Amino acid sequence: MTKSFWSPQTSRKIISRIVVEGDLVLQTPAHFSNGDTDELTDMPLLVDPLDGKTPLLTGASVTGALRSYLRERERGYGQPADSNSASVRLFGSLKRDEEGEQSPLIVEDALGKPGTFGIEMRNGVSIDPKSRTAREDRLFDLQLWQAGTTFPLRFELLIREGDNADILKRGLATALAGFNDGSIMLGARKRRGYGRVSVSGWRVKTYDLTKPDGLLDWIEKGDEPLSAVTPIQDIGKALGVTKLEDDRREFFHINATFALNGSLLIRSGSGQDDQGPDMVHLHARQADGTRKPILSGTSLVGVLRARALKIANTLDTQDRAQTLIDEMFGADMDEVQKRRQQGNPDATPLASRVMVTEIVVQNARTDLVQNRVSIDRFTAGARETALFNEQPAFGGHDTTLTVDIRLVNPKDYEIGLLLLLLKDLWTGDLPLGGESSVGRGRLKGNRAILTFQGRGTSQRWEIGTNGQDLTVMEDREALEKFVSALSLYLKGGRS
Repeated sequence: MTKSFWSPQTSRKIISRIVVEGDLVLQTPAHFSNGDTDELTDMPLLVDPLDGKTPLLTGASVTGALRSYLRERERGYGQPADSNSASVRLFGSLKRDEEGEQSPLIVEDALGKPGTFGIEMRNGVSIDPKSRTAREDRLFDLQLWQAGTTFPLRFELLIREGDNADILKRGLATALAGFNDGSIMLGARKRRGYGRVSVSGWRVKTYDLTKPDGLLDWIEKGDEPLSAVTPIQDIGKALGVTKLEDDRREFFHINATFALNGSLLIRSGSGQDDQGPDMVHLHARQADGTRKPILSGTSLVGVLRARALKIANTLDTQDRAQTLIDEMFGADMDEVQKRRQQGNPDATPLASRVMVTEIVVQNARTDLVQNRVSIDRFTAGARETALFNEQPAFGGHDTTLTVDIRLVNPKDYEIGLLLLLLKDLWTGDLPLGGESSVGRGRLKGNRAILTFQGRGTSQRWEIGTNGQDLTVMEDREALEKFVSALSLYLKGGRS
């Protein structure tokens, strides 16, 4: 007798299906790579293979980001999950668990909505920390989906007989909530400001498969978009969840607002056109469709890393400076390979624990062109054919930049180093962008909010200006201890 394809004993006994939809909108450009290169671009984008142009966000990418965020929130950064973790219950068993179960959550691929997407080009280059010049053969370019690109997300949570539906829904609500607080970023170089997203208009519908009406409804309409469901902004309310998973992540966060003292020039890849200035400040399309001058996260973190190394080298007496910088900002791959060639098998690349965002320069003037000329040092006269013009971003009385820096799993001495970097930015001693030698890129501190979450507590400081004076709200001595810890660490002590 032929064995039937389905039987009650082998059925998963699904009693309900919860369909969740929402529109994911890129708040900063994002790179979803196809894993290859082409003749025109070093890092091209992944597109729909059917038409060759529509952005494709794979369900695997979304699942990986959600699972990682849920594990970090529940266990802490860098901490492993176990069989009782919410991330395992929702996204399936760990690789080493051969007896584990598959994920009850189905995540579909998403194609970009027509009319919302476009390609933005960015250039990148590696800077030598000693000479502050570009390294040879280190210039590259990459394609990015511009901010505002919209992907319709769709999830389906399967509830089986005997499952605790409340726990599964709480895990799903917690994971999806990470889209809207900046905790989940997608694509490449996301710790440098790319791939920041938000999701609006959550739509949820539950099909009760134990009732004939619910079963028939799912069979007839289960694959259709939830167009008749009222959108809700809070995913917790949409799923009927009153409390999310506890947040056990440890981090130190700086949110500081500066005025632009003078001008700023982050070079775009080229001038505006053949008739435009030779150098133009970098602009990027925003999620609302406007184009605004920006300070890219890659530029910001490059400056912070170089200054951090300089500070550490100044205080270092135990040859700890480079190790400290590598552990915070990520290891240089050239140095890792060099150490391996020297017989150090333990040399491994490290991911950066410093995360920054891409910053809009608010209320800056970018329509002014400045003509300049190169001067011959010997004759003190103008060099022939060396006249050029630039279009930087000029600051006014209301021009502001809000810098957002997060260090995960911070140690006290690492926080001390970040505070010294903040001081240098605050006082204009650490210029950003190009042509710092002619006075560009200097900031002036207005207000900063510092947050330390860890060791079972949360501390917050607020720094502001009062004329020429600096005011620090809350425990000022605690900040001093962080800086003292840095000095102690670099002089060989323990912190």
